[in-house]
Amino acid sequence: MSRYTLWMEYRKVNPEGLKYSQFCTRFRNWQAAQKTVMHLEHKAGEKLFVDFAGEKLCLTNATTGEVTPVEFFVAILPCSQLCFAMAVSSQWKADFISALQKTFEYMGGVPRSIVPDNLKAAVTKADRYEPQVNETMEEFASHYGTCFLPARAGKPKDKALVESAVNILYGRIYAPLRNRIFHTPGELNQAVRELPDEHHRMLFQGRDYSRRSRFEAVEKQTLLPLPTQHYQLRSFSFGKVHPNCHVLFKEDKHHYSVPYYLTGKPVKLICTGETVEIYHQHQRVAVHVRNLRKYGYPTQKEHLPANQQWVSEWSVEYFVERASRIGSSTRLAMEDLLSRRPYPEQAYKSCAGVLSLEKKYGKDRLEKACERALLYQATSYRLICSILEKELDRLPADTADGKEEKVILHENIRGALAYQ
Repeated sequence: MSRYTLWMEYRKVNPEGLKYSQFCTRFRNWQAAQKTVMHLEHKAGEKLFVDFAGEKLCLTNATTGEVTPVEFFVAILPCSQLCFAMAVSSQWKADFISALQKTFEYMGGVPRSIVPDNLKAAVTKADRYEPQVNETMEEFASHYGTCFLPARAGKPKDKALVESAVNILYGRIYAPLRNRIFHTPGELNQAVRELPDEHHRMLFQGRDYSRRSRFEAVEKQTLLPLPTQHYQLRSFSFGKVHPNCHVLFKEDKHHYSVPYYLTGKPVKLICTGETVEIYHQHQRVAVHVRNLRKYGYPTQKEHLPANQQWVSEWSVEYFVERASRIGSSTRLAMEDLLSRRPYPEQAYKSCAGVLSLEKKYGKDRLEKACERALLYQATSYRLICSILEKELDRLPADTADGKEEKVILHENIRGALAYQ
């Protein structure tokens, strides 16, 4: 729409009305009257306005010379107008949270609310009245005892002070650094931290105090204290417990055990850099040390049903230790069984079978059967089982040095005549 079009419509209704020049003058006067602003008194320690600058700083690769743009984060306390700035790699959650943590540490306290725009790292769904803040940011705010109050979409005046601070810092920081080259984020942020101090010490125009003096006198003591523990960034995901009593954490492609009675149930996984917590219906059901190895299956014995717990303990050490309780020959037979396979896991079932013979035949007979099997130099579950079934363990041990074994008479044993 143009003013000329409006004037033409006006003249059709009022042929003897104002000429175009007078119409434009009165229109401008009316338009200026609509541009009123509201003066806001900001309470000390109540809000922290945060924003990312439109213009970016840069890092230069020392080897290749490649230039990489980085984001410029700015935060300001509206009462004292003390501000904090730093360069971060991106606007995503990890960098945004890290920047907020550095802000709180710089100011020595926490404001009662944080006012960002509707950036994706914080806001799931923008809304004029009830914007949805994502779960990670809600937890971060809860840890520090504050909250997020996102500004209305497309309303920069809701946080005008931080918009103004960005423009000021363009001159205070960008201009002095324009001819300098930085290779690492640490170098860049060291230079950025030094420059705003002069800005904070300058007196407000027409007033006898600076941003720093007003912060120290009015706002610093109103901030909430910093928590004793440093916040750890958490990620959230959901999954269903598989029939093998494990759930997949998709970010690491790693499986973690869950109590067997939750098989097929939906669970929530909360992950930090060190731990993975698993919840079902808001109750924590498992905690694991985070493992970044892909496709692993860390299992806690108590998460498995009773008939699977025994299997979960299987290892070379487990079978050797169990065999040692029976006797030295059983231990040697077990070690021989495990050494005969390229991978010890291939012999686990045979080892379990040998140990199971103790219940049927007792320790003494199993020990003697293993002793005889070792003499044959062909240790196996079938051989030991056969020795026990044929009661060969009850005979004097064959030393395998030429002594003739006693002939066994039995209806199922063929004699020499069968081979004529």
